[in-house]
Formats: sequence, structure tokens, C-alpha cells
Amino acid sequence: MNQESTLSFRNTGRIAGLLYLVVVLTGIFSLGYVPSKLIVWNDASVTFKNIVHSEFLFRLGIVSGLICYTFFLFLPFFLYRLLKIVNKTYAVYMVVLAAVSVPISFVNMQNKFAILSIISSAQPEEKQVMFYLTQYDYGNLIVQIFWGLWLFPLGYLIFKSGIIPKFFGVLLMLGCVGYLINFFANALFSNYSEMGISSYVRLPASLGEIGTCLWLLIMGAKNETIAAD
Repeated sequence: MNQESTLSFRNTGRIAGLLYLVVVLTGIFSLGYVPSKLIVWNDASVTFKNIVHSEFLFRLGIVSGLICYTFFLFLPFFLYRLLKIVNKTYAVYMVVLAAVSVPISFVNMQNKFAILSIISSAQPEEKQVMFYLTQYDYGNLIVQIFWGLWLFPLGYLIFKSGIIPKFFGVLLMLGCVGYLINFFANALFSNYSEMGISSYVRLPASLGEIGTCLWLLIMGAKNETIAAD
């Protein structure tokens, strides 16, 4: 590649890193921080009061989630531009598996809007709020299949390409397995969430995604070691 192409390649990497950073930050806020402040799964009354008293935080969580899913729709296309030279077929799989999750996530967000309708009604019911929170949680469980599956082709492409340390590629592929373990364990065993191991199972995915995000954002993408299959 000439110098101009090299600069464009690195800039594409940094744009992908920026998109990834927005996805990571808004995802942590909407999927982690907000629920930790508002939801007590074994206490409908406390959860209801938390949401009513912190309605703006609940709304921020909705907006943050929608921003996350929107940016996640564009992210794989920039990653595709970086990684298609390695293996175009795997790059297409990566895009498709990521993109499929987005409409599911948007539809699932209707459960949170339903909660806003309930708490603003004349006779709000705590049980209805917990019902829709549970439905939202189940929706997230389903979409985790695709949040996991897209990481395998992404991790493989990173491992083969050399534009990002191979270590992150390994973590992403392990992260795919972790997401699938959590899905099947939650689906098959009612007490799985009480075991306290799901966060450890998701750790490779978290480390791999955050590491990939920061590497692309700070370093851009190297092009001199790309190897095509």
C-alpha cells in the first residue's frame, strides 16, 4: 500500500474503534449500570419505587440502549472493510450475525416503553412492571446468541490478520463460547443466574471487545502483516 492508502486504512481502524467505544460505553450504561441501580429481581415493590423515583435514569437507559444498537449496526461494516482481505466469507458472516441482533434488540426495547406506560397510568401495578422487565431480560437472553456468534468470525479474522494483537482474537473466540454457555445454561437451568458464574464466563468477551476497541481507537490498524487465506 502507498502512504495515502496506509493512512486511509489506519483511519478506518480508528473509526471502527470509535464506533466500538460508543457501543461499549452505552452498553455498559444501559445493560449494567442502570439495572444495578433500579432493579431488585426478588422485590417487585422496591423495583417499582426505584423506577418511579428515578424515571429519568430509566429513560436514559432506554436512550443509551438505542444508541448502542444503532452504532452496533454500523460497526461491523467498518470492521468488514478492515478484515475482508483476510477471508471475505468470514467477514460476511461477521456482518450478518451482528446485524441480525439489531432488530431483535430494537423490538425488545418495547418492553421498557411498556413500563413507562404502566408507571404513568392512573393505577400502575408492580407485577406488570416486573412482567415486562422479565420479558426484556428474556429478549436480551435470546439476542445474546448473536452477540456471541459474531465474535467468533471477528476473533478469527483478527487472529489471522495481524492488524490487532492475536491475543484479542483468541479472547473474542472464547467470548463467543462464553455467550453461548450463558444462553444455554440460563435456558436449561432456572437457578443458573444465582450461581454467580455468568460474569466470569463473559469475561473473555469483555476483555476481548474492550481491548480491540481501545487498540483500534489508539493505534489504528496496521496493514503490513495482513495475511489472506
